[in-house]
Amino acid sequence: MPQRTRLDDEHCAIAQSLDVVGDWWTLLIVRDTARGVHRFDALQRELGMSRKVLAERLKLLVECEVLSRVPYQERPVRHEYRLTPRGRALLPVLIALQDWGDTWVLGEGETMATSTEASGETARVRELVGTRLPELQLADFNGELRDPVAPSTPYTVLYCFPGAYARADAYPPGWAGIPGARGCTLESCTYRDQLARFTEAGASVHGVSTQRPDEQRAFADKEALRFPLLSDADLGLTAALRLPTFRTAGVSRLKRLTLVVDRDRTVIEAICPITDIEESVEAALAAVLRAGA
Repeated sequence: MPQRTRLDDEHCAIAQSLDVVGDWWTLLIVRDTARGVHRFDALQRELGMSRKVLAERLKLLVECEVLSRVPYQERPVRHEYRLTPRGRALLPVLIALQDWGDTWVLGEGETMATSTEASGETARVRELVGTRLPELQLADFNGELRDPVAPSTPYTVLYCFPGAYARADAYPPGWAGIPGARGCTLESCTYRDQLARFTEAGASVHGVSTQRPDEQRAFADKEALRFPLLSDADLGLTAALRLPTFRTAGVSRLKRLTLVVDRDRTVIEAICPITDIEESVEAALAAVLRAGA
């Protein structure tokens, strides 16, 4: 019979990790700091936990270098809590937990690249309307970091898609059999063909997937896209907005959805689920036109 693992087992990485983040409050603190909630009082309001427990968990996370304390006020000195590189490395863990919960706890255990109308995922995405995107940067298909919210136009359309490749043999095995996975090329090309209408309405278009920038570059070149694709391979945006994902070929991939964001980073429209791609592009344009009017 195998020996039972102890939490003080110095050779078991799982046990040692749980010693830091095994408490459920701790992971929720990491979740909310990833969402842009950085100050003690704001965290306490969001989580509804006692100030004593929150102070203890924050102290542990700072000591373990998951969070850092950064002063934001001098008199009196006050600090906010920011994820360190070690803390950001936990984001794939959070997304894996979210994906498991969406699929096996809230869902029926089916791998899908789009959400259903009545799902908790869809409700979560729609609840983003009125919230603000935290400050973050994603790599574009040239490998340069940029804000997903365009600074030069009043609105930005962020269409999130599972994955698109320049070669048919580059898709993961079984891709065509995953409900909602097919159509990424059509979606990007529809935005390409309608780009002038979005520009005239005052909107930039950005595509977002968890693919590597070089994969996005090859696809953008093949399809002659005239707007940037952004890589959320490290899941920073996904974790910040709790966007729904599915996992295939060892990679967490965004489910298909579209957000329309204004210059102040506020989400003004969330389109989810997407079952008709061309219709969703028209819905995004209509949202921009309504906002501009």
